[in-house]
Amino acid sequence: MAKRLAAAEKEVGASRAASSPRTGQASCPRFAHPFGLRQVLVEVVRFTQKNGLRGCDGGWKDFLARNDRKFGASVSDPRKRTRDVLLAFLQTFSKDFQKYFGKLVKRHKERSAVQQYMTDFPDEVSPEQKLVQLTAEHPEYRKHYCFPSYQEGWKVLRIGEVSSLMSSSAMLAIDCEMVLCNDGTEAVVRVCVVDDKLKAKLDILVNPLKTIADYRTHITGVSKKDLEGVTSSLVDVQKSLKRMLSKGNILIGHSLHRDLCALKIDYSQVIDTAYIFKYANLPTTASPSLNSLCKATLGYSVREEGEPHNCLKDAEAAMNLVLAKLKNGFNDPIEIAASSVTESDVAKLLAHRIPVYLPCQELCKIFSGNPNIDDKIDSRIRGEFYSTCISFNDLDEVEKAFEELDGQKTKDSGGRLQKHVLLKRDNGDVVSFYVRKMVYDSWPKQLEVPKKRPESAEDPEPKKEHAEEVQQKKKRSNFVRDTEDPEPKRPEPTKDPEPKKDHAEGVQQKKKRSKKHTNKENVSVVE
Repeated sequence: MAKRLAAAEKEVGASRAASSPRTGQASCPRFAHPFGLRQVLVEVVRFTQKNGLRGCDGGWKDFLARNDRKFGASVSDPRKRTRDVLLAFLQTFSKDFQKYFGKLVKRHKERSAVQQYMTDFPDEVSPEQKLVQLTAEHPEYRKHYCFPSYQEGWKVLRIGEVSSLMSSSAMLAIDCEMVLCNDGTEAVVRVCVVDDKLKAKLDILVNPLKTIADYRTHITGVSKKDLEGVTSSLVDVQKSLKRMLSKGNILIGHSLHRDLCALKIDYSQVIDTAYIFKYANLPTTASPSLNSLCKATLGYSVREEGEPHNCLKDAEAAMNLVLAKLKNGFNDPIEIAASSVTESDVAKLLAHRIPVYLPCQELCKIFSGNPNIDDKIDSRIRGEFYSTCISFNDLDEVEKAFEELDGQKTKDSGGRLQKHVLLKRDNGDVVSFYVRKMVYDSWPKQLEVPKKRPESAEDPEPKKEHAEEVQQKKKRSNFVRDTEDPEPKRPEPTKDPEPKKDHAEGVQQKKKRSKKHTNKENVSVVE
């Protein structure tokens, strides 16, 4: 493992050495890796934690508990561990995993080199590459673009030399359609790619090579008949995309991480159109649909309500969004129209991420009123989970049922308020899922989940005991500050904002004597 990491560091270091934009000159001395190999190892260990990976000594915490007699797993933050400890943990994995970790190290170093290059040579960076960086800076990026590319069938694509990459403006937009297979997984059945002239570079139907449970024709526009005689496989698509992206071309898509997961491709030169705009009426973690975003920025809809997706049109729309961003900026937050909800859906609650083994009729027991469960759920199955609607007589009944529902308030991927519910079954098992409303009166305000308990409006003043405790803390804080700061600032008076001059001088002299005495007797505090 150590040899692989050293080789990865040397390879990326050589790439950085050639990254000066001035031909014939050595690279700029400032252009060094902004954080060392240790920080890269920290990121790799975090990756193992997120994906639940285990070596021969178990997971990260298991490793610490077994090998660190002093602290054990009590100090589990990888940032607080030495390079040797991080490396020792990664060496407990198989050779195949260690080979993959070497790829991760290269990836993190490449990304770091790109960030440093943009800082050192901003004039050499193309506007398109700045949108790549804008995507990478989005708060949801690390969550969604950390792919399980160690699994079988995944392809990790390299981005090439940093200097040539930063001046590149070549772009391709992609969109995929997926079906549900019998094994609970999703598989690609159509892939479309267009260039910045909206010319189709790839439009292909894909054979999943396994039994399809649901074609989702009302969404994908692909039927069983369409796939008859199709021989192209996912591997064929991966090879085509690898050729297209071999020179570090930028890949564009809306919520692109979903397409990359379906394609099993790990690539970092991406622009996610859901991440490059600011939204006036959506939470930071929320993103609008492609249709809503096109309405707000381009002035047209990609499809009418209820119309199936058109893979080629969606790819074109993603490219048009990027071209509009480059041309018009859109630096100010844009208003996204709230999704329209039919009159019948207003009197419903949506339950989602329900384990497939839980019969939908068992959900009735947790709701008040007279709910009716929609048992036509086949089209809403996604892997190991499904979703369904719970219908009520009217909106008041919906409001009451949601408010009385026992569960922890959270937010869904769209930033909408929902409840995390625990259901105890007759056999004693506890099942968890989520329930949310179909519509809200006011998005910006009602979607906020309070992080702290609000203060009581009836008793704005703190209790006497609490006030005394705060005062004591302030005194201790001032004491430590006086021992550490050679020239402490005089605290603001509480009663008389403008004390007389002679009184102020007396207080100052008294403080100096007190400070001198404190520094002599409390040296250990400073040390």
